[in-house]
Amino acid sequence: MLAPFSMSRATPQTLNFAKRLMVYETEGRKPPKTSSQAAFQAREKLRLALVTLMGNLCFRALLSRALVLASAEVPWLSAAHVESGGVLQGLGIAQAQLGPDELFEGEVVLLAQLIGLLVIFIGENLTLHLAREIWPKVPLVDLDFANPDTNGKSK
Repeated sequence: MLAPFSMSRATPQTLNFAKRLMVYETEGRKPPKTSSQAAFQAREKLRLALVTLMGNLCFRALLSRALVLASAEVPWLSAAHVESGGVLQGLGIAQAQLGPDELFEGEVVLLAQLIGLLVIFIGENLTLHLAREIWPKVPLVDLDFANPDTNGKSK
């Protein structure tokens, strides 16, 4: 039986996964102006794939829930909201006031929460399959959502 759905922190596995995607989107760098762009690109790629599968309304609900969960970990994310088209808005002030590392880490947490919800709702295998379709060059073979000790370690 599943535990009640409650506010929870992003797992180390989903944080690792999200960070890989963000680093891939910035081609391995985290400069101030591209971390936000990388987060947008990763979310947009997921949005396009998920809207095809579940529709815009379901994606918006999923991203909204991920934003609530991420805001509990990263308070400055609470300034954001999800528009009807499934696009995240309202982070302009935070982007102007925070350093690039804070922005990057907050965006990683948001993406990790979104990935975590996908794992809950569609399962690890389908989530990884979807990620492989969107990001075919990102190495994902060593990811194991059930075992945090193996994530990111070379074999």
